Amino acid sequence: MSSTKGEKSKTEKQLLHLVIGGELKDFAKMEFIDLKAMDFVGAFPNYSSAFDAWKAAAQRTVDNAQMRYFILHAHRLLDPETGKTHDA
Repeated sequence: MSSTKGEKSKTEKQLLHLVIGGELKDFAKMEFIDLKAMDFVGAFPNYSSAFDAWKAAAQRTVDNAQMRYFILHAHRLLDPETGKTHDA
């Protein structure tokens, strides 16, 4: 019997990642033009799913050179013991 995604996610440790994006004023300073216009793509339980969401969002806005999306490793802020690396 194979495990389902729901069963698998119960056994894996959740490492919270947030994906956000917005238009930048200056690429060197990473300052956003309008914080109220930020795109909150979502919260994800692991880096792999956050990466997929980041990639899809970035590809949707490929024609806007000022638009940038980022993966925030929120688990590191909430629990620094999770370390600097993780499984993809």
